[in-house]
Amino acid sequence: MYHFFAEPSDISGHDINLRGDNYNHIKNVLRMKPGEVISVSDGNSGNEYRCHIEGFTDDAVHCRLDFIKEAGTELPVRVYLFQSLPKGDKMELVIQKAVELGVTEVIPVASKRCVVKLDGKKASAKVMRWNSIAEAAAKQSMRQTVPEVREVMDFGEALSYAEKCDVKLIPYELAEDFSRTRQIISGLKPGRSVAVFIGPEGGYAEEEIAGAQAKGVIPVTLGRRILRTETAAMVVLSWLVYELES
Repeated sequence: MYHFFAEPSDISGHDINLRGDNYNHIKNVLRMKPGEVISVSDGNSGNEYRCHIEGFTDDAVHCRLDFIKEAGTELPVRVYLFQSLPKGDKMELVIQKAVELGVTEVIPVASKRCVVKLDGKKASAKVMRWNSIAEAAAKQSMRQTVPEVREVMDFGEALSYAEKCDVKLIPYELAEDFSRTRQIISGLKPGRSVAVFIGPEGGYAEEEIAGAQAKGVIPVTLGRRILRTETAAMVVLSWLVYELES
C-alpha cells in the first residue's frame, strides 16, 4: 500500500485531497485508478487515514476516507540524531535509515574532524535534498510524521540545542562498561527524549568529548569493535527499537 502526506487543511471530514507532487506521483508515475486504496497522514496528528481514490480534478486527487488508524508507528521516545558530517553521500544513507528506524529529527553537525565543509548556498541545497530523502523514507516506512533535517550546526550549537533532551549520549571509542550503556538505554521511559551524538570518520577530538561531558552528555560504548560513522547511529536506533517496542 502506498503512503502519502497531506496538508491538514486538505483533510476535511471524509474528504481528502492530494495535490502538488503527490498528485503527479499518483496520477502520472504510479498511474493509480479510482477505487485503489492508499494511506495518508497529515504529518501532525499521528493518525493514519485509510482511504480510496474517488477521482481526479485538474490539480488534485480526490479521496474518500474509509477509516482512521490511530497512532502506532512512532517510537515512544523522541530521538534527536546529531550526526557529524560524513564524507561522500553517506549522510543520505544515514538519514534514510534513521527515518526508517523512527528518528524524530536529524541535526547535521560540523565537528572538528569533519572533512566535509558546507556553507552558504551549498549547505542550503544539501539540507533541501536531505529533507526530500527524509520524506521519501517516511512514506516508505509508513511513518505518521516526517522527521525534519535541521540546518547544519557547529558542535557548540549542537550541544546547546540538545539541552532540551532528557538523556544525552555520545558513543566514544574510549568509553567502557557495556553494561552501563545497556542500563541507560533500557531505562528510557515513554514520553522521554534522547539526543545521540555520532562523530565523523576521524572520531571526536578530546576537547569535544570534554565539552560534551560538561553539558551532561554521557560517553558510552557500543561494543568492542570500532564502527563506521554511518553504522553507529543505526546500532543505537536499532537498540532503542528493540528495547522500546519488544
